[in-house]
Amino acid sequence: MKSWRVHAWGEPETMVLENIAEPLPAAGQVRIRNKACALNFFDILQIQGKYQVKPPFPFTPGAEAAGVVDAVGDGVTGLKIGDRVAAMTHGEGFAECSVAPVLSVFPIPEAMTFEEAAAMPIVYHTSYYALTHRTKLRMGETLLVHAGASGVGMSAIQIGKAVGAKTIATAGTEAKRQFAQAQGASHVIDYSDPGWVDRVKELTNGQGADVIYDPVGGDVFDASTKCVAPEGRILVIGFASGRIPTIAANRVLLKNISLIGVLWGAYVKAHPDYSGRVHAALMELYGLGMVRPQVGAKYAFDDLPHALRDLADRKVLGKAVVTI
Repeated sequence: MKSWRVHAWGEPETMVLENIAEPLPAAGQVRIRNKACALNFFDILQIQGKYQVKPPFPFTPGAEAAGVVDAVGDGVTGLKIGDRVAAMTHGEGFAECSVAPVLSVFPIPEAMTFEEAAAMPIVYHTSYYALTHRTKLRMGETLLVHAGASGVGMSAIQIGKAVGAKTIATAGTEAKRQFAQAQGASHVIDYSDPGWVDRVKELTNGQGADVIYDPVGGDVFDASTKCVAPEGRILVIGFASGRIPTIAANRVLLKNISLIGVLWGAYVKAHPDYSGRVHAALMELYGLGMVRPQVGAKYAFDDLPHALRDLADRKVLGKAVVTI
């Protein structure tokens, strides 16, 4: 099979497309004949050697894919050869075939395309975990979603709307703001405008947002502490800006706010059955039309390094997907 391989730390363009042996599923695993794989920013960090998980060389990046089960290991139940599935591959996703633990492989409905399915696992599971487990976003609350045109931003807006929250999204260009609004944001704000904090307060009658979903960090986090409502919650999703922020504890005290870490991957590792329950909930929302992954860019398998470069350059709305 063909597989994109990393032989040394570098950039997406230094990956090599190679022919390697198809993997065999071990006990408790299934093998998937991939039809699509989705890209995440951490794939780039892993190729660069900047991610916390550093596999031995050579390795194949890629953490989510969709396709058809074509082999099952010993002890596998609930899935069979021929099933259409989405999977968290935990690496090895940028290949024509991947193996994954059965608890990380989920059946998908006939109405869902493989591109949609590949775009769903990580960002939608992360946002569902953040908004229903790490904090319980309630109907009528105001949710502020930063990077509203990103994959995680898209999923947070859709899930927030499904819960019944009033959602405000931020994004840096007009095209991205239009995209965020199309996902269900009630209002969109340009966070490159120094007055965006005042705009959030204006839209919330001076109170600020009840919940702030922040995958950006840096200056955006700093400013968010000024427009979170009393007793509000700031969800720390990540640091796409490149700067890990700090906050004076007196600000947390004086506003009675909560800072909540969202490390979805660690929680799933400690609670292996959790992903299946979340997938079932998301499929129910998908069936109701309340969540729908938006594939903002599709690429051929041979163009995968170019796809990662576009993602790194913030050129993708929603999710970038490679078809195989």
